[in-house]
Amino acid sequence: MSEQKGKKSVEKIKEVAQVAAHTETVAAPVRRFRAVLFQVALFLVAGAFAVLTFLVKTMPSFAIDLKITRAIQLINFPSFASLMSLISWPGFSPQSIIIAGLIILVIYGYGLHWEAVMALIAAVLSMAINVFVKDLVHRPRPASGMVNVIDIINSYSFPSGHVMFFLGFLGFIGFLAFSLLKPSLKRSLLLVLLGGLVALIGVSRIYLGEHWASDVLGSYLLGSLILVASIQLYRWGKTRFFIHQPVAAAEPQHQAA
Repeated sequence: MSEQKGKKSVEKIKEVAQVAAHTETVAAPVRRFRAVLFQVALFLVAGAFAVLTFLVKTMPSFAIDLKITRAIQLINFPSFASLMSLISWPGFSPQSIIIAGLIILVIYGYGLHWEAVMALIAAVLSMAINVFVKDLVHRPRPASGMVNVIDIINSYSFPSGHVMFFLGFLGFIGFLAFSLLKPSLKRSLLLVLLGGLVALIGVSRIYLGEHWASDVLGSYLLGSLILVASIQLYRWGKTRFFIHQPVAAAEPQHQAA
């Protein structure tokens, strides 16, 4: 029975994936206005990140950053500190690489080859661009004399690699789950989990004293652009090369004697 249920689940994913891919090939006129609004939003996000990066590069610190950090670190709910550390833990190496690799292997194992490739690209892009911007800006992390710093990290502060990885990679996994899985309690719980992690990772990085609020803001802005780019690349490749991609290896059917 469990084997039959597994086959049915794979077939459902296959149907939804193929329908989603086919839908993307249809040029709906009703999407034009939304597309313009979407492009304007992207322009505003990119502009906001550029302005913030310039300010961070030219100014060593912001007074508002210190106020926000101290306010968040005043939170003393039971086990809140443990929760913040737990949320940040998957973003450190090597566990971030191991977790991302396992998720990608699971996706590939279900026969979603293009999805697995794009998940890998989203993860690599998030990490690589973060390192590039960090080396470009050279912003120091919060000092222990100013705020409570849980762990000393010997790398630059802007932007937060944790936030970019969570938004760029886990955000793309959430997009796949929303697009390819049919509405169900399991899908809803998965989306809530991924969305919660993406939302709380920024608070976690500030609470632990390892990033300023402006680092986190910049990471959400840049991570959003990376996520959008990954989704657009996924849709572009899906509609051209993987429309008929098998979701799972089909077992040979036995002919009747």
